[in-house]
Amino acid sequence: MMDISEIKRIIPHRYPFLLVDRVIECDMESRIVGIKNVTANEPFFQGHFPEYPVMPGVLIIEALAQVGCILALKVLKKEGHASVFFTGIEKAKFRKPVVPGDQLRLELNKIKQRGTLFKFDAQAFVGDALATECTLQAMLGQNE
Repeated sequence: MMDISEIKRIIPHRYPFLLVDRVIECDMESRIVGIKNVTANEPFFQGHFPEYPVMPGVLIIEALAQVGCILALKVLKKEGHASVFFTGIEKAKFRKPVVPGDQLRLELNKIKQRGTLFKFDAQAFVGDALATECTLQAMLGQNE
């Protein structure tokens, strides 16, 4: 289990772009599950969409990527490293709108790793309903 303080120690993201609140499962090798509590106070809901607030799909993918970043840094024992970069997103599907009050369960499984390059199978759920799925690829950047 990781709370927000430990998450902030591991990855560099901060409000308003830190999109993971808690990690509830992590085997430190190949699987991680994070939580994002979606609230009406999120800044993106002001414009997406005021009459029917829906979390932008790109931010759901970003939340998944941040959870993947936590796992990658744990695997590499590089917690607190400044950068992990997307190198690919494949097969993104959006199955269910995510709205204020939802809790996103962000599940990632490592498919492949070659050095500092990772590929993950990623899924976001609201309850038991699949909201988003994709394959993410990311790579550890170099600190300046």
